[in-house]
Amino acid sequence: MRDHQISRRTMLQLAGAAALPLATGLPMTSARAAAGTLTIAYNVNLPSFDPTVGVSAVNPTIQSIYQAIFDPYIGQAADLSFTPGLLTKWGWNEDRTKITMELRSDATWHDGSKVTPEDVVWSLTRAADPKGGNPIQFVWSKINNFKIDGQTITADVVEFEPVLFKWMAFLTGYVLPKAYYEKVGAEGFEKAPIGSGPYKVDAFERNAFLRLKAHPGYWGPKPAFETVVFKFVTDPTSRVAEIESGGSDITFEIPYEEFDRLKGKPNLAGLTQPISDIGMIFLTDIDPMLDRNVRLAANHAIDKKAIVEKLLRGYGVPIDTLEAPGYAAFDPSIKTAYDPELAKSLLAKSGYSTTKPVKFTIQTTRGFKPKDYEMVQAIAGMWRKVGIEANIEVYEIAQHFELRARHALAPAAFYNWGNAIGDPTTSTGFAMFGPSPHSAWKGKDLIERIGPLWGEKDEAKRIAGWRAVDKYIAGEGEVIPLLQYVQPIVHKKGLKVVPQANGMILPQLVTQG
Repeated sequence: MRDHQISRRTMLQLAGAAALPLATGLPMTSARAAAGTLTIAYNVNLPSFDPTVGVSAVNPTIQSIYQAIFDPYIGQAADLSFTPGLLTKWGWNEDRTKITMELRSDATWHDGSKVTPEDVVWSLTRAADPKGGNPIQFVWSKINNFKIDGQTITADVVEFEPVLFKWMAFLTGYVLPKAYYEKVGAEGFEKAPIGSGPYKVDAFERNAFLRLKAHPGYWGPKPAFETVVFKFVTDPTSRVAEIESGGSDITFEIPYEEFDRLKGKPNLAGLTQPISDIGMIFLTDIDPMLDRNVRLAANHAIDKKAIVEKLLRGYGVPIDTLEAPGYAAFDPSIKTAYDPELAKSLLAKSGYSTTKPVKFTIQTTRGFKPKDYEMVQAIAGMWRKVGIEANIEVYEIAQHFELRARHALAPAAFYNWGNAIGDPTTSTGFAMFGPSPHSAWKGKDLIERIGPLWGEKDEAKRIAGWRAVDKYIAGEGEVIPLLQYVQPIVHKKGLKVVPQANGMILPQLVTQG
């Protein structure tokens, strides 16, 4: 068996609605908070406590909360390299027909009971059940016939999945308590969730806050703060007010001009680094995006460099594929030039012009990511100059997931794609492969090109295949990659925040000093 040390050969190296009972209420400001309390002004609400089912399970932004409460099978360091989580060892046999996993023996659930191999097997079996609601069931279903010997778990490989173990550190890759869940059921788990992570749920008020308390039986390092409060502050202006007033100790995803202003204040500090998230525009294979000329024109008309420099104050990296710098299949040779004259000529071939524009709706969040709405406004202005008239429709991020799952997005839809494991399957793959519920483009052309790559055992051939797919997509204009994000984090001086390349804000890693 290959343990996690060998698994690192392929690891990513990125540079970059019932409420739980309230106990004492939400602290109004950090100054009034009890000693040992960390308050985070968070940019999204928490729709569900189960991190393995439903559309919220594949929302990368919620994972910070999930990882405070639940343990993934496999952990990740700040640079996204893989580390032991609940599993201390993992790997394939030589012919890739079996996997072996070793469960640590010192992990406990928040109710004090021991985390067992049976919990791991139950969690993986539940995730693989097509009726279970796991959004990536098609990954977990590729192993079965589990066997337990002490703390060692083995399973047969139904179909080779090259990134199976990477998924164990990513979306839905969490272990849940078998006995407790079966006792209370899905509804009971939502009312009183338990995990094995560094914090346990203490109080929750939907759309307002979540309060956590340190788990005394946690197997890992003891968190520096006994209490953590996530305030759900979806408006970026309000998050700025939270950190400036002292109402919160940390916030993130704020306008970059506010970041530059706040980090200069004597009581605050700022951090930025490129993260694994990218900004993109999904194109849905409906009119007018069935017209190749329209798609390519929409791509060539966008000045990504100007967007980064003027709107984002230089905090971003323009990209031309769904692979960001640091992703395993990133190919800097693939370029989609900013060329408005080319865009005009392409539209002219389909009978469109500035006096007779092609018209469609573009959907976007507003305040979910820094300058998301403003970026779309700028893009609409660039499109208008070449013969594209885009109607901007604002939606909440939860609505995006619901629409995408029903293949009901508008012809264009802005989105923030998180890819904490940097594999092409979890960027280009799921975003562009028609059968994937996460894809807006269902074209047979990509299904035929991507299909054989899912089970490719030759790693070099697999990555080369994905690069070829990315080149084809760029040539057809079937998606609009925009930029790799640089995440702004502002925090009180006296705190040490460890920025994560996956963009997570992990309270268990925040310390004093």
